[in-house]
Amino acid sequence: MNRRKVGADYEGLAAAFLESQGYEILERNFYTRRGEIDLVAREGSALVFVEVKYRSDLRLGEPLEAVGPRKQERLRGAAAYYLMKKRLPEDTSCRFDVVGILEKEIRLVRDAF
Repeated sequence: MNRRKVGADYEGLAAAFLESQGYEILERNFYTRRGEIDLVAREGSALVFVEVKYRSDLRLGEPLEAVGPRKQERLRGAAAYYLMKKRLPEDTSCRFDVVGILEKEIRLVRDAF
């Protein structure tokens, strides 16, 4: 199985999990030159940019540890582009959440950075 297919499968799992938590999924895999946003969602009045990380085991560390400063900066840039492209007001309430999936365990970190 290729990595893109595996990623899509786990992003789908994360989307279903978020919906069960009250999120409304607006977009999947929003691509820009600055990077990709796995999921764009709404929870209450907040626009939420979600990064999904999967690990089958801990050899490469916890999935949530994979969202370091460099990845965070890319996500911020992609989110800024999303707001501009969708013509959303500058004062739109936004946050970044991370969903970590380790084997079958799903963990959500709201307002991760």
